[in-house]
Amino acid sequence: MSEPCVYTVSVQAHYDAAHFLRHYKGKCERLHGHRYVVEVAVRAEELNEAGIAFDFVDLKRELRSLAGELDHTNLNDLPDFLEVETSAENQARWFYDRLKAALPGPQADALLYVRVWETPNQWALYGGLPAGGPPPMHASSPA
Repeated sequence: MSEPCVYTVSVQAHYDAAHFLRHYKGKCERLHGHRYVVEVAVRAEELNEAGIAFDFVDLKRELRSLAGELDHTNLNDLPDFLEVETSAENQARWFYDRLKAALPGPQADALLYVRVWETPNQWALYGGLPAGGPPPMHASSPA
Protein backbone atom coordinates (compact mmCIF):
# COMPACT_ATOMS: atom_id res chain seq x y z
CA MET A 1 0.00 0.00 0.00
CA SER A 2 1.48 3.35 -0.99
CA GLU A 3 1.81 6.37 1.26
CA PRO A 4 -0.61 9.26 0.65
CA CYS A 5 0.88 12.14 -1.31
CA VAL A 6 1.83 15.27 0.62
CA TYR A 7 3.28 18.66 -0.24
CA THR A 8 6.80 19.50 0.88
CA VAL A 9 7.86 23.15 1.10
CA SER A 10 11.52 23.98 1.55
CA VAL A 11 13.59 27.14 1.96
CA GLN A 12 17.33 27.73 2.32
CA ALA A 13 19.57 30.29 4.00
CA HIS A 14 23.33 30.54 4.39
CA TYR A 15 25.87 31.55 6.99
CA ASP A 16 29.64 31.78 7.11
CA ALA A 17 31.22 30.37 10.24
CA ALA A 18 34.42 28.94 11.63
CA HIS A 19 34.68 25.86 13.80
CA PHE A 20 36.85 22.93 14.79
CA LEU A 21 36.02 19.42 15.97
CA ARG A 22 37.41 18.75 19.44
CA HIS A 23 37.20 14.95 19.27
CA TYR A 24 38.30 14.42 15.68
CA LYS A 25 41.76 13.41 14.56
CA GLY A 26 42.63 14.98 11.25
CA LYS A 27 42.56 18.34 9.56
CA CYS A 28 39.07 19.21 10.89
CA GLU A 29 40.47 19.38 14.42
CA ARG A 30 42.09 22.68 13.37
CA LEU A 31 40.11 25.92 13.13
CA HIS A 32 38.62 26.26 9.63
CA GLY A 33 35.51 27.75 8.03
CA HIS A 34 32.64 26.99 5.71
CA ARG A 35 29.98 28.82 3.78
CA TYR A 36 27.15 26.72 5.17
CA VAL A 37 23.78 26.33 3.51
CA VAL A 38 20.86 25.30 5.69
CA GLU A 39 17.56 23.99 4.35
CA VAL A 40 14.33 23.49 6.27
CA ALA A 41 11.40 21.46 4.94
CA VAL A 42 7.82 21.30 6.15
CA ARG A 43 5.01 19.09 4.90
CA ALA A 44 1.30 19.54 4.44
CA GLU A 45 -1.50 17.31 3.26
CA GLU A 46 -3.65 20.20 2.05
CA LEU A 47 -3.29 23.66 0.55
CA ASN A 48 -4.93 26.77 1.96
CA GLU A 49 -7.36 28.99 0.07
CA ALA A 50 -4.41 30.79 -1.59
CA GLY A 51 -3.23 27.44 -3.00
CA ILE A 52 -0.13 27.22 -0.81
CA ALA A 53 0.93 24.85 1.94
CA PHE A 54 3.00 27.34 3.95
CA ASP A 55 4.19 30.84 3.14
CA PHE A 56 7.82 30.82 1.99
CA VAL A 57 8.23 34.30 3.50
CA ASP A 58 7.40 33.10 7.03
CA LEU A 59 9.75 30.12 6.81
CA LYS A 60 12.60 32.19 5.36
CA ARG A 61 12.23 34.84 8.07
CA GLU A 62 12.65 32.31 10.88
CA LEU A 63 15.44 30.40 9.16
CA ARG A 64 17.39 33.54 8.25
CA SER A 65 17.06 34.83 11.80
CA LEU A 66 18.64 31.66 13.18
CA ALA A 67 21.33 31.55 10.48
CA GLY A 68 22.14 35.15 11.42
CA GLU A 69 22.93 34.02 14.97
CA LEU A 70 25.68 31.76 13.59
CA ASP A 71 26.91 34.01 10.79
CA HIS A 72 30.52 35.19 11.09
CA THR A 73 31.12 33.44 14.39
CA ASN A 74 33.40 30.74 15.70
CA LEU A 75 30.73 28.15 16.45
CA ASN A 76 32.85 26.66 19.23
CA ASP A 77 32.53 29.94 21.17
CA LEU A 78 28.72 29.90 21.21
CA PRO A 79 27.03 28.74 24.43
CA ASP A 80 24.95 26.08 22.64
CA PHE A 81 28.11 24.46 21.28
CA LEU A 82 30.44 24.66 24.30
CA GLU A 83 29.61 21.09 25.28
CA VAL A 84 28.47 19.80 21.86
CA GLU A 85 30.63 19.21 18.79
CA THR A 86 30.07 21.71 15.99
CA SER A 87 29.57 19.03 13.34
CA ALA A 88 27.07 19.55 10.54
CA GLU A 89 24.91 16.89 12.21
CA ASN A 90 24.72 18.84 15.46
CA GLN A 91 24.15 22.11 13.63
CA ALA A 92 21.21 20.51 11.80
CA ARG A 93 19.74 19.40 15.14
CA TRP A 94 20.31 22.88 16.60
CA PHE A 95 18.32 24.43 13.75
CA TYR A 96 15.60 21.77 14.01
CA ASP A 97 15.12 22.25 17.76
CA ARG A 98 15.15 26.04 17.50
CA LEU A 99 12.71 26.06 14.56
CA LYS A 100 10.39 23.64 16.36
CA ALA A 101 10.22 26.14 19.24
CA ALA A 102 10.00 29.31 17.09
CA LEU A 103 7.55 28.39 14.33
CA PRO A 104 3.79 28.81 14.84
CA GLY A 105 1.98 25.61 15.86
CA PRO A 106 0.93 24.31 12.42
CA GLN A 107 4.39 24.94 10.92
CA ALA A 108 6.19 23.48 13.94
CA ASP A 109 4.01 20.38 13.74
CA ALA A 110 4.77 20.11 10.01
CA LEU A 111 8.56 20.43 10.41
CA LEU A 112 10.03 17.56 8.43
CA TYR A 113 13.80 18.01 8.46
CA VAL A 114 16.73 20.39 8.50
CA ARG A 115 19.71 19.79 6.24
CA VAL A 116 23.08 21.56 6.61
CA TRP A 117 25.66 21.57 3.82
CA GLU A 118 29.33 22.14 4.60
CA THR A 119 30.16 21.99 0.90
CA PRO A 120 27.97 21.69 -2.21
CA ASN A 121 28.55 17.93 -2.14
CA GLN A 122 28.27 16.95 1.54
CA TRP A 123 25.50 17.49 4.01
CA ALA A 124 23.92 16.23 7.21
CA LEU A 125 20.19 15.95 7.84
CA TYR A 126 18.22 15.86 11.11
CA GLY A 127 14.52 15.03 11.37
CA GLY A 128 12.13 12.80 9.54
CA LEU A 129 12.51 11.83 5.92
CA PRO A 130 9.96 12.27 3.17
CA ALA A 131 8.94 9.06 1.43
CA GLY A 132 11.85 7.97 -0.74
CA GLY A 133 14.40 10.09 1.17
CA PRO A 134 15.34 13.75 0.91
CA PRO A 135 15.14 15.47 -2.45
CA PRO A 136 18.46 15.11 -4.33
CA MET A 137 19.18 18.83 -4.34
CA HIS A 138 22.46 20.67 -4.29
CA ALA A 139 23.03 23.54 -1.97
CA SER A 140 22.28 26.85 -3.60
CA SER A 141 23.80 30.21 -2.89
CA PRO A 142 20.76 32.09 -1.56
CA ALA A 143 20.73 35.80 -2.08
